[in-house]
Amino acid sequence: MTTTVPRTGAGAWLGLSVLALATLLLAVDNTVLLLALPHLAADLNPSATELLWITDVYGFMIAGFIITMGSLGDRIGRRRLLLIGSVMFAVASALAAYSTSTTMLIVARVLLGVAGAAIGPSALALVAGLFPGARQRAIAIGVFTACFMGGAAAGPVIGGLLLEHFWWGSVFLMGVPIMVLVVLGGLAYLPETGGGGSARLDLTSVALSMAALLPLVYGLKELADDPGQVVAYVAVLIGLVCGALFVRRQRALAEPLLDMGLFANRSFRAALLILALAMVTQGGVYLFVSQHLQLVEGLSPLNAGLWMALPALGLVGGSLAAPVIAGRFRPGVVVGVGLVVSAAGFVVMVAGDGLVVLLTGVTIAFLGMAPVGALGLGLIVGSAPEERAGSASAIGECGGELGIALGIALLGSVGTAVYGSLATSPHAGDSLGEALDAASGLAPAQAAALIAEAQGAFTQGLVVISAISGVIVLVLAVSSLTLLRRLRPIGH
Repeated sequence: MTTTVPRTGAGAWLGLSVLALATLLLAVDNTVLLLALPHLAADLNPSATELLWITDVYGFMIAGFIITMGSLGDRIGRRRLLLIGSVMFAVASALAAYSTSTTMLIVARVLLGVAGAAIGPSALALVAGLFPGARQRAIAIGVFTACFMGGAAAGPVIGGLLLEHFWWGSVFLMGVPIMVLVVLGGLAYLPETGGGGSARLDLTSVALSMAALLPLVYGLKELADDPGQVVAYVAVLIGLVCGALFVRRQRALAEPLLDMGLFANRSFRAALLILALAMVTQGGVYLFVSQHLQLVEGLSPLNAGLWMALPALGLVGGSLAAPVIAGRFRPGVVVGVGLVVSAAGFVVMVAGDGLVVLLTGVTIAFLGMAPVGALGLGLIVGSAPEERAGSASAIGECGGELGIALGIALLGSVGTAVYGSLATSPHAGDSLGEALDAASGLAPAQAAALIAEAQGAFTQGLVVISAISGVIVLVLAVSSLTLLRRLRPIGH
Protein backbone atom coordinates (compact mmCIF):
# COMPACT_ATOMS: atom_id res chain seq x y z
CA MET A 1 0.00 0.00 0.00
CA THR A 2 1.13 3.57 -0.65
CA THR A 3 2.25 5.48 2.45
CA THR A 4 0.87 9.01 2.57
CA VAL A 5 3.15 11.66 4.03
CA PRO A 6 3.38 15.41 3.48
CA ARG A 7 4.90 16.06 0.05
CA THR A 8 5.30 19.80 0.03
CA GLY A 9 7.64 22.28 1.65
CA ALA A 10 11.22 21.77 2.74
CA GLY A 11 10.79 18.01 3.18
CA ALA A 12 10.06 17.51 -0.52
CA TRP A 13 13.13 19.49 -1.57
CA LEU A 14 15.30 17.59 0.91
CA GLY A 15 13.93 14.38 -0.61
CA LEU A 16 14.82 15.72 -4.07
CA SER A 17 18.39 16.40 -2.89
CA VAL A 18 18.67 12.75 -1.83
CA LEU A 19 17.45 11.54 -5.22
CA ALA A 20 19.66 14.03 -7.06
CA LEU A 21 22.67 12.75 -5.13
CA ALA A 22 21.86 9.17 -6.13
CA THR A 23 21.49 9.97 -9.83
CA LEU A 24 24.62 12.12 -9.74
CA LEU A 25 26.61 9.12 -8.52
CA LEU A 26 25.10 6.84 -11.17
CA ALA A 27 26.15 9.25 -13.89
CA VAL A 28 29.62 9.75 -12.44
CA ASP A 29 30.14 6.00 -12.13
CA ASN A 30 29.32 5.58 -15.81
CA THR A 31 32.30 7.73 -16.89
CA VAL A 32 34.70 7.93 -13.94
CA LEU A 33 36.36 4.65 -14.92
CA LEU A 34 37.81 6.03 -18.17
CA LEU A 35 40.96 7.54 -16.68
CA ALA A 36 41.46 4.66 -14.21
CA LEU A 37 41.74 1.98 -16.92
CA PRO A 38 45.54 2.22 -17.43
CA HIS A 39 46.10 2.07 -13.67
CA LEU A 40 43.91 -0.96 -13.00
CA ALA A 41 45.24 -2.66 -16.16
CA ALA A 42 48.77 -2.37 -14.81
CA ASP A 43 47.66 -3.84 -11.48
CA LEU A 44 45.24 -6.60 -12.56
CA ASN A 45 46.68 -7.31 -16.05
CA PRO A 46 43.33 -8.01 -17.79
CA SER A 47 43.13 -9.33 -21.34
CA ALA A 48 41.67 -7.09 -24.06
CA THR A 49 38.34 -8.91 -23.78
CA GLU A 50 38.28 -8.62 -19.98
CA LEU A 51 39.05 -4.91 -20.23
CA LEU A 52 36.04 -4.45 -22.53
CA TRP A 53 33.85 -6.30 -20.04
CA ILE A 54 35.09 -4.08 -17.21
CA THR A 55 34.18 -0.92 -19.13
CA ASP A 56 30.94 -2.03 -20.78
CA VAL A 57 29.17 -4.44 -18.44
CA TYR A 58 27.89 -1.67 -16.13
CA GLY A 59 25.92 -0.03 -18.92
CA PHE A 60 24.77 -3.39 -20.29
CA MET A 61 23.31 -4.42 -16.94
CA ILE A 62 21.49 -1.11 -16.50
CA ALA A 63 19.99 -1.47 -19.99
CA GLY A 64 19.06 -5.10 -19.46
CA PHE A 65 17.37 -4.71 -16.08
CA ILE A 66 15.84 -1.23 -16.25
CA ILE A 67 12.38 -2.28 -17.50
CA THR A 68 12.20 -5.07 -14.93
CA MET A 69 13.25 -2.77 -12.10
CA GLY A 70 10.78 -0.07 -13.12
CA SER A 71 7.94 -2.58 -12.89
CA LEU A 72 9.29 -4.10 -9.66
CA GLY A 73 9.34 -0.66 -8.01
CA ASP A 74 5.68 -0.17 -8.92
CA ARG A 75 4.89 -3.50 -7.26
CA ILE A 76 6.97 -3.54 -4.06
CA GLY A 77 7.42 0.18 -3.49
CA ARG A 78 9.83 2.60 -5.13
CA ARG A 79 11.51 3.80 -1.96
CA ARG A 80 12.06 0.22 -0.86
CA LEU A 81 13.67 -0.67 -4.19
CA LEU A 82 15.76 2.51 -4.16
CA LEU A 83 17.11 1.69 -0.70
CA ILE A 84 17.83 -1.92 -1.66
CA GLY A 85 19.61 -0.75 -4.79
CA SER A 86 21.59 1.85 -2.83
CA VAL A 87 22.83 -0.71 -0.28
CA MET A 88 23.72 -3.07 -3.13
CA PHE A 89 25.55 -0.24 -4.92
CA ALA A 90 27.60 0.59 -1.82
CA VAL A 91 28.60 -3.05 -1.28
CA ALA A 92 29.47 -3.51 -4.95
CA SER A 93 31.50 -0.26 -4.92
CA ALA A 94 33.63 -1.56 -2.05
CA LEU A 95 34.01 -4.89 -3.84
CA ALA A 96 35.18 -3.12 -7.00
CA ALA A 97 37.57 -0.84 -5.10
CA TYR A 98 39.38 -3.73 -3.46
CA SER A 99 39.22 -6.21 -6.34
CA THR A 100 42.25 -8.47 -6.56
CA SER A 101 41.43 -10.03 -9.93
CA THR A 102 39.70 -9.09 -13.15
CA THR A 103 36.95 -11.64 -12.47
CA MET A 104 36.23 -10.02 -9.10
CA LEU A 105 36.10 -6.57 -10.71
CA ILE A 106 33.79 -7.73 -13.53
CA VAL A 107 31.41 -9.30 -10.98
CA ALA A 108 31.44 -6.05 -9.02
CA ARG A 109 30.63 -4.06 -12.16
CA VAL A 110 27.75 -6.44 -12.92
CA LEU A 111 26.33 -5.85 -9.44
CA LEU A 112 26.80 -2.10 -9.83
CA GLY A 113 24.82 -2.19 -13.07
CA VAL A 114 21.95 -4.17 -11.54
CA ALA A 115 21.89 -1.79 -8.56
CA GLY A 116 21.95 1.20 -10.93
CA ALA A 117 18.96 -0.22 -12.80
CA ALA A 118 17.08 -0.45 -9.50
CA ILE A 119 17.94 3.12 -8.48
CA GLY A 120 17.37 5.01 -11.75
CA PRO A 121 13.64 4.54 -12.49
CA SER A 122 12.78 4.42 -8.77
CA ALA A 123 14.45 7.79 -8.22
CA LEU A 124 12.69 9.46 -11.16
CA ALA A 125 9.30 8.05 -10.11
CA LEU A 126 9.89 9.24 -6.54
CA VAL A 127 10.66 12.75 -7.81
CA ALA A 128 7.22 12.79 -9.45
CA GLY A 129 5.67 11.49 -6.22
CA LEU A 130 7.28 14.19 -4.08
CA PHE A 131 5.79 16.99 -6.16
CA PRO A 132 2.14 16.43 -7.13
CA GLY A 133 1.88 19.99 -8.52
CA ALA A 134 2.76 20.12 -12.22
CA ARG A 135 4.98 23.21 -12.03
CA GLN A 136 7.02 22.10 -9.02
CA ARG A 137 7.28 18.58 -10.47
CA ALA A 138 8.65 19.98 -13.73
CA ILE A 139 11.27 22.04 -11.90
CA ALA A 140 12.23 19.04 -9.76
CA ILE A 141 12.66 16.79 -12.81
CA GLY A 142 14.73 19.55 -14.40
CA VAL A 143 17.03 19.51 -11.36
CA PHE A 144 17.14 15.70 -11.49
CA THR A 145 18.07 15.76 -15.19
CA ALA A 146 20.69 18.46 -14.63
CA CYS A 147 22.37 16.34 -11.96
CA PHE A 148 22.55 13.37 -14.31
CA MET A 149 24.02 15.46 -17.14
CA GLY A 150 26.47 17.19 -14.84
CA GLY A 151 27.53 13.91 -13.27
CA ALA A 152 28.34 12.32 -16.61
CA ALA A 153 30.62 15.24 -17.49
CA ALA A 154 32.17 15.37 -14.03
CA GLY A 155 33.14 11.68 -14.06
CA PRO A 156 36.48 12.00 -15.91
CA VAL A 157 37.39 15.15 -13.97
CA ILE A 158 36.65 13.53 -10.60
CA GLY A 159 38.53 10.42 -11.73
CA GLY A 160 41.57 12.47 -12.69
CA LEU A 161 41.63 14.29 -9.35
CA LEU A 162 41.31 11.06 -7.35
CA LEU A 163 44.00 9.29 -9.35
CA GLU A 164 46.45 12.11 -8.66
CA HIS A 165 46.31 11.31 -4.94
CA PHE A 166 44.97 7.76 -4.50
CA TRP A 167 44.97 4.30 -6.11
CA TRP A 168 42.58 3.29 -8.90
CA GLY A 169 40.09 1.76 -6.48
CA SER A 170 39.30 5.21 -5.09
CA VAL A 171 37.10 5.96 -8.15
CA PHE A 172 34.78 3.19 -6.94
CA LEU A 173 35.18 3.63 -3.19
CA MET A 174 33.68 7.14 -3.25
CA GLY A 175 30.33 5.45 -3.94
CA VAL A 176 30.19 3.97 -0.43
CA PRO A 177 29.78 7.15 1.68
CA ILE A 178 27.51 8.72 -0.94
CA MET A 179 25.15 5.75 -0.93
CA VAL A 180 25.17 5.69 2.88
CA LEU A 181 23.93 9.29 2.74
CA VAL A 182 21.27 8.29 0.18
CA VAL A 183 20.00 5.49 2.43
CA LEU A 184 19.88 7.69 5.54
CA GLY A 185 18.30 10.56 3.63
CA GLY A 186 15.84 8.22 1.93
CA LEU A 187 14.65 6.84 5.26
CA ALA A 188 14.19 10.36 6.61
CA TYR A 189 12.75 12.31 3.69
CA LEU A 190 11.32 10.00 1.03
CA PRO A 191 7.72 8.75 1.14
CA GLU A 192 6.89 5.29 -0.09
CA THR A 193 5.00 5.25 -3.37
CA GLY A 194 3.77 2.31 -5.35
CA GLY A 195 3.70 -1.08 -3.74
CA GLY A 196 0.08 -1.76 -4.56
CA GLY A 197 0.57 -4.69 -6.93
CA SER A 198 1.74 -8.27 -6.78
CA ALA A 199 5.45 -8.72 -6.15
CA ARG A 200 5.50 -11.67 -8.54
CA LEU A 201 7.14 -10.98 -11.87
CA ASP A 202 6.56 -12.94 -15.05
CA LEU A 203 10.01 -14.47 -15.48
CA THR A 204 9.48 -15.11 -19.18
CA SER A 205 8.84 -11.38 -19.66
CA VAL A 206 11.95 -10.56 -17.63
CA ALA A 207 14.02 -12.88 -19.82
CA LEU A 208 12.54 -11.47 -23.02
CA SER A 209 13.17 -7.87 -21.97
CA MET A 210 16.82 -8.68 -21.29
CA ALA A 211 17.06 -10.72 -24.49
CA ALA A 212 15.78 -7.67 -26.38
CA LEU A 213 17.76 -4.87 -24.74
CA LEU A 214 21.15 -6.51 -24.15
CA PRO A 215 21.71 -7.65 -27.77
CA LEU A 216 20.43 -4.31 -29.07
CA VAL A 217 22.83 -2.28 -26.94
CA TYR A 218 25.70 -4.69 -27.62
CA GLY A 219 25.07 -4.75 -31.37
CA LEU A 220 24.80 -0.97 -31.66
CA LYS A 221 27.99 -0.53 -29.66
CA GLU A 222 29.88 -3.00 -31.84
CA LEU A 223 28.60 -1.35 -35.03
CA ALA A 224 30.06 1.93 -33.81
CA ASP A 225 33.49 0.26 -33.51
CA ASP A 226 33.28 -1.66 -36.79
CA PRO A 227 30.25 -1.30 -39.12
CA GLY A 228 31.30 -4.43 -41.01
CA GLN A 229 30.81 -6.89 -38.14
CA VAL A 230 28.23 -9.53 -39.04
CA VAL A 231 27.82 -10.54 -35.40
CA ALA A 232 26.70 -7.00 -34.54
CA TYR A 233 23.88 -7.12 -37.10
CA VAL A 234 22.87 -10.56 -35.82
CA ALA A 235 22.75 -9.18 -32.26
CA VAL A 236 20.54 -6.27 -33.34
CA LEU A 237 18.23 -8.67 -35.21
CA ILE A 238 17.98 -10.94 -32.17
CA GLY A 239 17.17 -7.92 -30.00
CA LEU A 240 14.42 -6.76 -32.35
CA VAL A 241 12.86 -10.24 -32.58
CA CYS A 242 12.91 -10.67 -28.81
CA GLY A 243 11.49 -7.18 -28.44
CA ALA A 244 8.56 -8.10 -30.68
CA LEU A 245 7.98 -11.28 -28.65
CA PHE A 246 8.15 -9.24 -25.45
CA VAL A 247 5.50 -6.79 -26.69
CA ARG A 248 3.26 -9.65 -27.82
CA ARG A 249 3.49 -11.35 -24.44
CA GLN A 250 2.74 -8.13 -22.53
CA ARG A 251 -0.47 -7.68 -24.48
CA ALA A 252 -1.59 -11.20 -23.56
CA LEU A 253 -0.85 -11.07 -19.81
CA ALA A 254 -3.34 -9.99 -17.16
CA GLU A 255 -0.45 -8.51 -15.10
CA PRO A 256 2.22 -7.57 -17.66
CA LEU A 257 5.75 -6.60 -16.75
CA LEU A 258 5.24 -3.48 -18.88
CA ASP A 259 1.81 -1.95 -19.40
CA MET A 260 1.61 -1.35 -23.16
CA GLY A 261 -1.39 0.87 -22.51
CA LEU A 262 1.09 3.63 -21.60
CA PHE A 263 1.79 4.05 -25.31
CA ALA A 264 -1.87 4.88 -25.98
CA ASN A 265 -1.25 8.37 -24.61
CA ARG A 266 -0.28 10.70 -27.47
CA SER A 267 1.88 12.98 -25.33
CA PHE A 268 3.71 9.96 -23.91
CA ARG A 269 4.50 8.62 -27.40
CA ALA A 270 5.54 11.98 -28.78
CA ALA A 271 7.78 12.89 -25.84
CA LEU A 272 9.45 9.46 -25.90
CA LEU A 273 10.10 9.63 -29.66
CA ILE A 274 11.52 13.15 -29.53
CA LEU A 275 13.68 12.27 -26.51
CA ALA A 276 15.12 9.13 -28.12
CA LEU A 277 15.90 10.83 -31.45
CA ALA A 278 17.46 13.86 -29.76
CA MET A 279 19.74 11.49 -27.87
CA VAL A 280 20.81 10.03 -31.22
CA THR A 281 22.45 13.33 -32.13
CA GLN A 282 23.83 13.88 -28.64
CA GLY A 283 25.45 10.45 -28.47
CA GLY A 284 27.09 10.62 -31.90
CA VAL A 285 28.35 14.19 -31.54
CA TYR A 286 29.70 13.63 -28.02
CA LEU A 287 31.67 10.60 -29.23
CA PHE A 288 33.32 12.40 -32.14
CA VAL A 289 33.99 15.68 -30.33
CA SER A 290 35.67 13.90 -27.40
CA GLN A 291 37.85 11.96 -29.87
CA HIS A 292 38.62 15.16 -31.80
CA LEU A 293 39.87 16.86 -28.64
CA GLN A 294 42.32 14.04 -27.94
CA LEU A 295 43.37 12.83 -31.41
CA VAL A 296 43.31 16.10 -33.37
CA GLU A 297 43.82 18.78 -30.72
CA GLY A 298 46.24 16.56 -28.77
CA LEU A 299 44.65 17.09 -25.36
CA SER A 300 45.07 14.64 -22.49
CA PRO A 301 41.94 12.73 -21.38
CA LEU A 302 41.68 14.95 -18.29
CA ASN A 303 41.99 18.19 -20.28
CA ALA A 304 39.53 16.88 -22.86
CA GLY A 305 37.13 16.12 -20.02
CA LEU A 306 37.52 19.67 -18.71
CA TRP A 307 36.73 21.14 -22.14
CA MET A 308 33.70 18.85 -22.48
CA ALA A 309 32.42 20.27 -19.20
CA LEU A 310 31.34 23.35 -21.19
CA PRO A 311 28.64 21.51 -23.22
CA ALA A 312 27.65 19.72 -20.03
CA LEU A 313 27.11 23.07 -18.33
CA GLY A 314 24.90 24.00 -21.28
CA LEU A 315 22.83 20.89 -20.64
CA VAL A 316 22.67 21.64 -16.91
CA GLY A 317 21.65 25.27 -17.45
CA GLY A 318 19.06 24.39 -20.07
CA SER A 319 17.62 21.62 -17.89
CA LEU A 320 17.15 24.04 -15.00
CA ALA A 321 15.71 26.85 -17.12
CA ALA A 322 13.33 24.85 -19.32
CA PRO A 323 10.70 24.02 -16.65
CA VAL A 324 10.58 27.65 -15.53
CA ILE A 325 10.08 28.89 -19.09
CA ALA A 326 7.49 26.15 -19.70
CA GLY A 327 5.43 27.68 -16.91
CA ARG A 328 4.83 30.68 -19.19
CA PHE A 329 4.90 29.09 -22.63
CA ARG A 330 3.61 25.79 -24.00
CA PRO A 331 6.09 22.90 -23.49
CA GLY A 332 5.94 22.04 -27.20
CA VAL A 333 7.04 25.58 -28.05
CA VAL A 334 9.85 25.53 -25.46
CA VAL A 335 11.18 22.23 -26.77
CA GLY A 336 10.74 23.29 -30.40
CA VAL A 337 12.49 26.65 -29.99
CA GLY A 338 15.23 24.96 -28.00
CA LEU A 339 15.83 22.54 -30.84
CA VAL A 340 16.06 25.45 -33.30
CA VAL A 341 18.75 26.93 -31.04
CA SER A 342 20.43 23.52 -31.05
CA ALA A 343 20.42 23.53 -34.87
CA ALA A 344 22.14 26.93 -34.77
CA GLY A 345 24.87 25.38 -32.63
CA PHE A 346 25.41 22.66 -35.20
CA VAL A 347 25.67 25.35 -37.90
CA VAL A 348 28.48 26.96 -35.88
CA MET A 349 30.23 23.57 -35.74
CA VAL A 350 29.92 23.14 -39.51
CA ALA A 351 30.94 26.66 -40.52
CA GLY A 352 33.50 27.46 -37.83
CA ASP A 353 37.10 26.47 -37.26
CA GLY A 354 39.30 26.05 -34.19
CA LEU A 355 38.89 24.59 -30.73
CA VAL A 356 37.03 27.52 -29.15
CA VAL A 357 34.54 27.78 -32.03
CA LEU A 358 33.96 24.03 -31.98
CA LEU A 359 33.19 23.95 -28.26
CA THR A 360 31.03 27.07 -28.57
CA GLY A 361 28.95 25.32 -31.21
CA VAL A 362 28.63 22.12 -29.16
CA THR A 363 27.67 24.11 -26.07
CA ILE A 364 24.93 25.99 -27.96
CA ALA A 365 23.71 22.72 -29.50
CA PHE A 366 23.51 20.97 -26.13
CA LEU A 367 21.96 24.00 -24.42
CA GLY A 368 19.15 24.00 -26.98
CA MET A 369 18.70 20.26 -26.62
CA ALA A 370 18.38 20.36 -22.82
CA PRO A 371 14.59 21.04 -22.72
CA VAL A 372 14.03 17.73 -24.52
CA GLY A 373 15.38 15.81 -21.54
CA ALA A 374 14.05 18.00 -18.75
CA LEU A 375 10.53 18.44 -20.15
CA GLY A 376 10.41 15.15 -22.06
CA LEU A 377 10.98 13.03 -18.97
CA GLY A 378 8.40 15.11 -17.12
CA LEU A 379 5.84 14.54 -19.87
CA ILE A 380 6.59 10.80 -19.96
CA VAL A 381 6.21 10.35 -16.20
CA GLY A 382 3.35 12.85 -15.90
CA SER A 383 1.35 11.13 -18.66
CA ALA A 384 1.34 7.81 -16.81
CA PRO A 385 -1.00 6.77 -13.97
CA GLU A 386 0.65 7.07 -10.56
CA GLU A 387 0.71 3.30 -10.11
CA ARG A 388 2.77 2.97 -13.34
CA ALA A 389 5.21 5.82 -12.65
CA GLY A 390 8.13 3.41 -12.18
CA SER A 391 7.48 1.68 -15.50
CA ALA A 392 7.06 5.04 -17.26
CA SER A 393 10.33 6.27 -15.76
CA ALA A 394 12.09 3.12 -16.93
CA ILE A 395 10.73 3.55 -20.47
CA GLY A 396 11.92 7.16 -20.59
CA GLU A 397 15.39 6.32 -19.33
CA CYS A 398 15.59 3.27 -21.58
CA GLY A 399 14.59 5.39 -24.60
CA GLY A 400 17.38 7.82 -23.83
CA GLU A 401 19.95 5.03 -23.44
CA LEU A 402 18.93 3.36 -26.70
CA GLY A 403 18.96 6.72 -28.46
CA ILE A 404 22.53 7.40 -27.36
CA ALA A 405 23.64 3.90 -28.40
CA LEU A 406 21.91 4.29 -31.77
CA GLY A 407 23.51 7.69 -32.30
CA ILE A 408 26.99 6.35 -31.55
CA ALA A 409 26.41 3.48 -33.99
CA LEU A 410 24.75 5.38 -36.86
CA LEU A 411 26.59 8.69 -36.72
CA GLY A 412 29.79 6.88 -35.83
CA SER A 413 29.39 4.79 -38.98
CA VAL A 414 28.85 7.95 -41.04
CA GLY A 415 31.99 9.52 -39.62
CA THR A 416 33.96 6.34 -40.29
CA ALA A 417 32.69 6.23 -43.88
CA VAL A 418 33.73 9.85 -44.47
CA TYR A 419 37.15 9.13 -42.99
CA GLY A 420 37.59 6.08 -45.22
CA SER A 421 36.67 8.03 -48.35
CA LEU A 422 39.12 10.89 -47.66
CA ALA A 423 42.05 9.16 -45.94
CA THR A 424 43.44 7.31 -48.95
CA SER A 425 46.97 6.65 -47.70
CA PRO A 426 47.78 2.92 -47.41
CA HIS A 427 48.78 3.59 -43.79
CA ALA A 428 45.56 5.45 -42.86
CA GLY A 429 43.72 2.35 -41.65
CA ASP A 430 40.05 2.48 -40.73
CA SER A 431 40.30 5.17 -38.07
CA LEU A 432 42.37 8.13 -36.97
CA GLY A 433 43.72 6.10 -34.05
CA GLU A 434 45.11 3.48 -36.42
CA ALA A 435 46.71 6.19 -38.57
CA LEU A 436 48.42 7.78 -35.57
CA ASP A 437 49.77 4.38 -34.52
CA ALA A 438 51.05 3.73 -38.03
CA ALA A 439 52.71 7.16 -38.18
CA SER A 440 54.96 6.29 -35.24
CA GLY A 441 56.79 3.78 -37.46
CA LEU A 442 57.28 6.06 -40.48
CA ALA A 443 59.92 8.59 -41.46
CA PRO A 444 59.20 12.10 -40.08
CA ALA A 445 58.07 13.65 -43.38
CA GLN A 446 55.89 10.67 -44.28
CA ALA A 447 54.45 10.56 -40.77
CA ALA A 448 53.58 14.27 -40.85
CA ALA A 449 51.80 13.88 -44.20
CA LEU A 450 49.85 10.85 -42.93
CA ILE A 451 48.81 12.61 -39.70
CA ALA A 452 47.68 15.74 -41.59
CA GLU A 453 45.62 13.67 -44.04
CA ALA A 454 44.06 11.48 -41.33
CA GLN A 455 43.22 14.38 -39.01
CA GLY A 456 41.71 16.33 -41.90
CA ALA A 457 39.56 13.34 -42.89
CA PHE A 458 38.40 12.85 -39.29
CA THR A 459 37.54 16.53 -38.98
CA GLN A 460 35.47 16.36 -42.17
CA GLY A 461 33.64 13.39 -40.69
CA LEU A 462 32.79 15.53 -37.66
CA VAL A 463 31.52 18.29 -39.96
CA VAL A 464 29.22 15.84 -41.79
CA ILE A 465 27.92 14.44 -38.50
CA SER A 466 27.22 17.97 -37.24
CA ALA A 467 25.30 18.79 -40.43
CA ILE A 468 23.20 15.63 -40.16
CA SER A 469 22.53 16.36 -36.49
CA GLY A 470 21.39 19.88 -37.38
CA VAL A 471 18.87 18.48 -39.85
CA ILE A 472 17.61 15.92 -37.31
CA VAL A 473 17.00 18.50 -34.58
CA LEU A 474 15.20 20.79 -37.03
CA VAL A 475 12.87 17.92 -37.94
CA LEU A 476 12.36 17.26 -34.22
CA ALA A 477 11.63 20.97 -33.66
CA VAL A 478 8.79 20.81 -36.19
CA SER A 479 7.60 17.54 -34.64
CA SER A 480 7.55 19.07 -31.17
CA LEU A 481 5.63 22.14 -32.31
CA THR A 482 3.13 19.83 -34.04
CA LEU A 483 2.76 16.80 -31.78
CA LEU A 484 2.91 18.67 -28.45
CA ARG A 485 0.97 21.76 -29.52
CA ARG A 486 -2.08 20.93 -27.38
CA LEU A 487 -0.18 20.90 -24.10
CA ARG A 488 -0.79 24.00 -22.02
CA PRO A 489 1.94 25.82 -20.07
CA ILE A 490 2.92 23.80 -17.01
CA GLY A 491 0.69 24.58 -14.07
CA HIS A 492 -2.14 26.10 -16.16
